[in-house]
Amino acid sequence: MNEKKILGENRRELILEWLKSSAAPITGGELSTRTNVSRQVIVGDITLLKAKGEPIMATSQGYLYLSNQANDAPIYRTIACSHPPEQTEEELNLLVDHGVTVRDVRIEHHIYGDLTASIMVSNRREVKQFLEKMQSTKSSYLSELTGGIHIHTISAPSEHILDQVEEALDKAGFLIDRK
Repeated sequence: MNEKKILGENRRELILEWLKSSAAPITGGELSTRTNVSRQVIVGDITLLKAKGEPIMATSQGYLYLSNQANDAPIYRTIACSHPPEQTEEELNLLVDHGVTVRDVRIEHHIYGDLTASIMVSNRREVKQFLEKMQSTKSSYLSELTGGIHIHTISAPSEHILDQVEEALDKAGFLIDRK
C-alpha cells in the first residue's frame, strides 16, 4: 500500500469530521488506517483535539464524539453497586436491557483515591465486546481492588427508566444504596 499520509491539521480536521458524523465509536486502528499514519500519531491527534476543547471520549470500543444536542440530552445518575467479577456481565446486561448507557465505573482506592474508567456500553453487543476485550487482554476489573464495590455513572432518556433500573438492580442484589 503506497497511499500518502494525511498530514497534521488536515488529518485532525478529518478525524473530527468522522467522529462527529459517527453514532458509534471509531477505533484508533480504524482512524490510523484511514489516514495512513501510526496508531500513536492518532493518540497524539486526539490529545490535541481534546486540548482544544473538543468533547472526545476514549471508550473501550474506540473514540466517541459527545454531541451537545439539548433535545436529546440524557439524564445522568450515579449508582453504587457491589458484586464479584463473575457477575459483571449480568449487571451490565441488566443495565443496558433497561435502555441505560453505562458511561463509566469508579472506585475509591485507599492509595490512589478515585479511579475512573470509561465503559460506554448501551446494548448487549457492546457489553460482549467490552467483556471480550477485558478477557483477551487479561485485564482486571477496577472493582476487584475494592472487594466488588464500585460506582457507575449511567444515563437514560428519562428519570422513569433510571428509577426502573435502580429497582431491578436492587432486586438482583447489586445496588448498595437505594436513595
